[in-house]
Amino acid sequence: MAEAKESNNSPGDTESQVSDSRSKKGGTMTGVLLSGYGWLTNIIVYLVEEFNIESIDASQISNVLHGCMNMIPIIGAFIADSYLGINVVSAICNFISLLGLIMLTLTAKLGSLRPPPCETGSNLCQAPSKQQMAILYVSLTMASVGFGGTRYALATVGANQLDKPKDKDTFFNWFFFIWYSVWMISSTALVYVEDSISWGLGYGISFAANFVAVVIFFAGYKIYRHDKPQGSPFTALIRVVVAAVRKRGLILSSKTDDYYQEHDGTDHHVMPATPNRSFRFLNRAALKTEGDINSDGSVARPWKLCSLQQVEDLKNLIRIFPIWSSAIFLTIPMVIQQTITVIQALAMDRHLGSKFKIPAASIIVVTLISSSIFVALFDRFLFPTWQRWTGRPLTLLQRIGIAHVVNVICMAISALVESKRLKIAHAHNLDDQAQHSAIVPMTVWWLFPQLVVVGIGEAFQFPGQTALYYQEFPVSLRSTATAMVSLVVGIAFYVSTALVDLMRNVTGWLPKNINRGRLDNVYWVFVVLGSLNFIYFLVCAKFYKYQNIEKEVDDYASR
Repeated sequence: MAEAKESNNSPGDTESQVSDSRSKKGGTMTGVLLSGYGWLTNIIVYLVEEFNIESIDASQISNVLHGCMNMIPIIGAFIADSYLGINVVSAICNFISLLGLIMLTLTAKLGSLRPPPCETGSNLCQAPSKQQMAILYVSLTMASVGFGGTRYALATVGANQLDKPKDKDTFFNWFFFIWYSVWMISSTALVYVEDSISWGLGYGISFAANFVAVVIFFAGYKIYRHDKPQGSPFTALIRVVVAAVRKRGLILSSKTDDYYQEHDGTDHHVMPATPNRSFRFLNRAALKTEGDINSDGSVARPWKLCSLQQVEDLKNLIRIFPIWSSAIFLTIPMVIQQTITVIQALAMDRHLGSKFKIPAASIIVVTLISSSIFVALFDRFLFPTWQRWTGRPLTLLQRIGIAHVVNVICMAISALVESKRLKIAHAHNLDDQAQHSAIVPMTVWWLFPQLVVVGIGEAFQFPGQTALYYQEFPVSLRSTATAMVSLVVGIAFYVSTALVDLMRNVTGWLPKNINRGRLDNVYWVFVVLGSLNFIYFLVCAKFYKYQNIEKEVDDYASR
């Protein structure tokens, strides 16, 4: 953990400043999420209605934005850990997002920056010019880069203000509570403003929220704790592999003095006197040979000798990688619910009363509400109750394991509901149309249980994953650790898209009229894949041992 910035204040003043920085982080996080989801949630409708872009093309643009946005945090984390520090990267991304929203708001306010609207009753619409599309793409790129780079950076910056692992666990729970709550507001209130009042006003509100977030961030910048980048941590990890290969012929020693044990001063792990026996081949990288060390104690050949700490850091990453890989299929139900459930809702009765009709895309708000509520309930009631009853805290791996089970249950519920919907559609002969899905006389409320369950799964999954990676990754990769969750979402988005596309091409389950298809079979496939992935996770978790000694001590003390 990086230390607080030096000052002449008393310890009490320093504690007050750290507390104040936490509240500023909450304000920054709320503003960033409100501004980001304010434009992203409704971007397809904006492209179709204001830029006369065909719906399929608009969907592809949205897919690219979502996928890339979840990949960008890894790049930002690498820059933060290697060169600039997470606070600087967060500041830069905030500023980029602000510029992108300024341009996006101008496209909504200035008629010259978008094509004329389609004539009433006509299917012929003027396409946007190259200049208009260039400005649009630049604004979307900047807004997505800024939003993607800021979301998970704030998780690291906020956790860096805390000292105890138990407090960090709580922070990540409330980080995602704010995340889901703000996403819910953006998906309802801001979408309504954009659709019913003015796109310019809706995007203007997003810009204002981002501006307030930037102001709050810089207001507390001086009192935040700052991590000092130590150069590229990935280079040090590669050096371990190279050094181990170059020394592959050496015999490992059991003597402490035979290993290079220099520390970088930033680690809080209690290092063993000799390397751990796991992945023994890598231990040779820390084995000292003649000519490896200069007379002053510095390393003479860094690509042939690494510190024991660097060796153990690489081992930690190797150990946790299987756990991380299992999270890809764990995240797929969330992505599926954002796409296929909307298609189901379009073919169901969405009326509430005689006048109000739920927009199909707004059905996802149920998941956001569920996630927000259950994150708070778990943090305040379930986890403390479990610890009182069992005398042990619910570990991070146990929380992720529960998420696996919940998401399999969610897919099973989805399959059963779709099976019932298809029976009703067949009973009313609604599967005759070749192109469009007729409305089935079945209320959209039937979709709510699966959306609530997937929200429960997310409440277990994302806070647990983020806390696990943050605590178990090497200290030099803390920013990368929190960004790994975003990478999981990005990969899951593309994998689920590929799987659905594969099933559409090799089966007849997903025609244009889903009343003629077998969407329930698609859900059952994901039930099987999710169950197999859960077994894989159990095997990985069985052999995984927590490496963060500070975390283990804290868990023991809390019993």
